[in-house]
Amino acid sequence: MDNLMTRQLDLILREGEVDFERDFELELEPKFLDEKGRNWLAEIYEDLGGVGRFPLLEKLKFDFKINRNLFVYDEELHFNRYRLITFRSDFYSEMSFPFVETQKRLCRSYEKDCLKAGMQHRIWNGAPIAKHCFGEPSEAGDFSGNGAVGWKLSAYNDAQFDLQTRIHGYKLFRITPFETLMTGGSLKRLDQLLINPKEEQRQMLLNWFKRKYQG
Repeated sequence: MDNLMTRQLDLILREGEVDFERDFELELEPKFLDEKGRNWLAEIYEDLGGVGRFPLLEKLKFDFKINRNLFVYDEELHFNRYRLITFRSDFYSEMSFPFVETQKRLCRSYEKDCLKAGMQHRIWNGAPIAKHCFGEPSEAGDFSGNGAVGWKLSAYNDAQFDLQTRIHGYKLFRITPFETLMTGGSLKRLDQLLINPKEEQRQMLLNWFKRKYQG
């Protein structure tokens, strides 16, 4: 998603002369999703309270692409009880992702941040398909009943991103605002660093980003 954070990262990568593609769209090949993959998605959809046939995305959009590496910036809205439910799937135990344990911890720790940003009608209720899939939403802030159906749809779609990038032969990196980096003798959150990074911090952020995909 285009925001101040991804725009700053875009500038830092350009300054570092990194060969990357911005806002990359991956057209999904339906035949790549086999029966096992469909069963995983059906299980996740059902665990979230989905009814009827589970919907499938036709294309995915990423903030950055570097070779076969894809990067997406997960804002606070991605960390909540529903995303945590998706990680219970056998999919995440059978296929290893380096970000899973961190994401689980963030879901447990930062749902209040998600609430601050996610009480708006368009986010809590989500797109019209959210109600079709997960039923009528509860009142904003009320997790009884069907809860935040917009959040549920987002969590389900995040699982689709994880699965589809893997079966299409890409490596996915999820960047979060809560990641911390050492600078000036103290730890600072990524989102704080990206607001207005100084020159030496820009170099540090470039090196941090490169280490992700260069191992």
